[in-house]
Amino acid sequence: MNRETQVVLVSGLLVTCILWFFSTYAAAIAFVVLVAIVMSLAIMQDSASLPDIVADLRQDAKAVIVRNPGNADARNIHVALVPLNIEFDLPSLPADGSYEYAFGTMIGEVKAVITFENDKGDGFTRSYQLSSSKEPFEPLKPMIPLFHWK
Repeated sequence: MNRETQVVLVSGLLVTCILWFFSTYAAAIAFVVLVAIVMSLAIMQDSASLPDIVADLRQDAKAVIVRNPGNADARNIHVALVPLNIEFDLPSLPADGSYEYAFGTMIGEVKAVITFENDKGDGFTRSYQLSSSKEPFEPLKPMIPLFHWK
């Protein structure tokens, strides 16, 4: 448990004890709020060092763009483009950083398999189907658009 969580826990218990003398119900409400805050802080600590590597094709399909939309640096990145037999390595990619690997010709369809590590040395693997003819995945697109989309 880090120092911030300990300070919140001790101060919350102190407030709960003080409220206990005035009203049992107010102390119980303060204790429930304290438990919710401490659980939220614990969940936030679990997601502190998570890089996320995403691969996309450039609009003209002549390059692969490797991005890190995560919240930590990614290390030892290895990208393999499966049917093209192309592999390349990146030593690191900072959070919100990107790298572009250019080809000589246009690419129709390719599968990108990416392996990387975070600062702690935990390994991750991602794979993406990249196609120049299909629309890229849009996570915010509604299933049933009631109004104009974009």
